[in-house]
Amino acid sequence: MQRLLPTEEHVSTDAWVSISYGSGALGRRHLSDWGSASGRPLLCLLPGMASCLAPVLLLLLLLGSPSAVAPNRCVDAADACTADARCQQLRTAYVVQCLGRAAPGGCPRARCRRALRRFFARGPPELTHALLFCPCGGPACAERRRQTFVPSCAFSGPEPAPPSCLAPLDACEHSRVCRPRLLAFQASCAPPPSNLDSCLRDQVPSCLRAYAGLVGTAVTPNYVDNASARVAPWCDCGASGNRREECEVFRGLFTRNRCLDRAIQAFDGGWPSVLHDQLDPHQDPEHSLLQVSSADASLEGISMFSVLPVLALQPLL
Repeated sequence: MQRLLPTEEHVSTDAWVSISYGSGALGRRHLSDWGSASGRPLLCLLPGMASCLAPVLLLLLLLGSPSAVAPNRCVDAADACTADARCQQLRTAYVVQCLGRAAPGGCPRARCRRALRRFFARGPPELTHALLFCPCGGPACAERRRQTFVPSCAFSGPEPAPPSCLAPLDACEHSRVCRPRLLAFQASCAPPPSNLDSCLRDQVPSCLRAYAGLVGTAVTPNYVDNASARVAPWCDCGASGNRREECEVFRGLFTRNRCLDRAIQAFDGGWPSVLHDQLDPHQDPEHSLLQVSSADASLEGISMFSVLPVLALQPLL
């Protein structure tokens, strides 16, 4: 199996390091560029690499490498995003934020979710939606899809068990960002009043847009496992007391919503044609990997060291 970790090629007397991924060099950076605002040692690339790359290694283990045999639409979606400068730039920004460390055992969830909202608001919709709704026929693809936006930070909390859905719902209702998005989702993914057992064909695009708009809010949904396309927020109704019915109604917007289910399934039939243009076999993969500028405003204040392993593992994210 090909070695996928960044490898140290050379450390000279003036502390320059060259990093490569597979056979493609990702460039040469000075160690002073990798300083961390949190005071992490600059040389953690060397003896402390395992601890520094732990979040990325976790993603690597979960996602695995693309299969050369079975087609994987989520790999195609990731490749297409990488080939587009804007999509790649915004995706790298949220991955860097969501893999950051705010405190031991924690993550900068507010910054992570803000970067995710920016990704879905400013990225090309056909590419961002392809990453979020890529159709899967097996668990490897489905797990990759489930890990699309670093759910360990953006989706689930540090506690092993999910909280009551009333907590994120109450937070959403008091949020100027979340509340209008949740209302839009309810309106866009609901069956028509004239026939509650059916869904309108032309509501698919608006339903998918509204669902994507919830990612990065207090009620961020995600795929619940790698065996289905079922989605839900990170919560349950086991401890909702006398508000159990309200809790179940909210969770049912995701778990018992046939119009949402059909919209996600319908995305396969409308697989964006732009992906075929982006996945040009003659495109230089090394060029597309390096389209993100470290001077971009969305990456301001982020350690270059934190960006480097993300760039090295771009094909797997």
